[in-house]
Amino acid sequence: MELVGAHEIRVMLGNISKQRVYVITSHRNFPEPVADLMQGKVWRKSDVEQWIKQHRPDLAAD
Repeated sequence: MELVGAHEIRVMLGNISKQRVYVITSHRNFPEPVADLMQGKVWRKSDVEQWIKQHRPDLAAD
């Protein structure tokens, strides 16, 4: 299982700001994190990729 944090999500979404990542990952339609570590929340990469395909298809990796 590959995990991603806020920085990786920033990159996956086109190098958006830290503040924008926080807003997006806090939204109720964003996948739930699998853990909340001292360094921050982490998500399954596959869940984030699926969310991007549904909500930001222009950024989806083929």
